[in-house]
Amino acid sequence: MKILFIGDIFGRPGRQLIENKLPEVIKEHAPDLIIANAENICHGSGFTPANITQMQQAGVHFFTLGNHAFRKQSGVNRLNDPDFPVIRPANYPESAETPGRGYQIFEHNNYKTLIINLMGREGMKVHLDCPFRKADQILEQHKDHQLNAIFVDFHTETTSEKIALATYLDGRITALIGTHTHVPTADARLLTNGTAFMTDAGMNGIIDSIIGLKAQPIIQKMLTQISTTHEPADQGRTIFTAALIAIDPSTQKAVNITHLTEIK
Repeated sequence: MKILFIGDIFGRPGRQLIENKLPEVIKEHAPDLIIANAENICHGSGFTPANITQMQQAGVHFFTLGNHAFRKQSGVNRLNDPDFPVIRPANYPESAETPGRGYQIFEHNNYKTLIINLMGREGMKVHLDCPFRKADQILEQHKDHQLNAIFVDFHTETTSEKIALATYLDGRITALIGTHTHVPTADARLLTNGTAFMTDAGMNGIIDSIIGLKAQPIIQKMLTQISTTHEPADQGRTIFTAALIAIDPSTQKAVNITHLTEIK
C-alpha cells in the first residue's frame, strides 16, 4: 500500500501545479491513497467546495486542514457533511458549535485508513486541546477497528513539537507528516518503532515568494514594523513537494518514506 501526502496547496498557482503535476506522479508511483492539506487552497487562506472538487478531479482523494480551516464560509458550511472528504484539526475544543470532524476512516482501493488531523499549540495563535491526549483518545476509540494504515497530519509551527508528537506515537501510527511552515524538511525517515515521519511536507505553489506570498510587502513590514496587506504570489517558479509512504497493510507499519520534490 502507498500513501501520497501533498503539503499545503497554496492558492491558484498551487492548484494549477497539482493539476499539471499530479497525473505524472500517479503514473510513476501509483499511490493507493492521495491526501493533501487544503487550508491555504483558496487565495492562500481557507478553502471552498469548488477548490476541493477541482483537486478531486486532479486526483486527490482526501483533505486535511489547519489554522485557516474556518476562513471561508462556503467551505465551513460543508464540514458537517460526512460525505465531504475534508477534516479539520481534531483538537479544537469540544463544542456543538465547532463544525466538522477531526478524523475519519477512509476506504479506497480496498484499504481502510484512519486519517487524523491535529494542530499544535507551540507558536500558534489559538487555544487548543492537547494534541497528544487527543491522539491517544482517537487511537483508543479505534483500537478494535480493522485498519490498514493510520495517518496523521500535524499542523503546527515548531519542529520540536512535531518531532515530539511523532516520537510519542511511534509504533502506534503508520505515519505523521508535519504541515504549516511551508518549507519542506530534509528528514523523511522511519522512526525506531516503524512510524514514517517528516517534520514538514512543505508548500505547493510559487517558490519565488515568501512562503507563498508576494515578497515586497512582507519585507516592507519587517523593515518598518508597519502592517501591510499580504497578497499571494502569482508569478515565478513553482515547487511541488510531497511524501510517498510505502506500507505493509497487514501490520499498519511503514516500510519506506520518500520525499518527492521538484522546482520548475
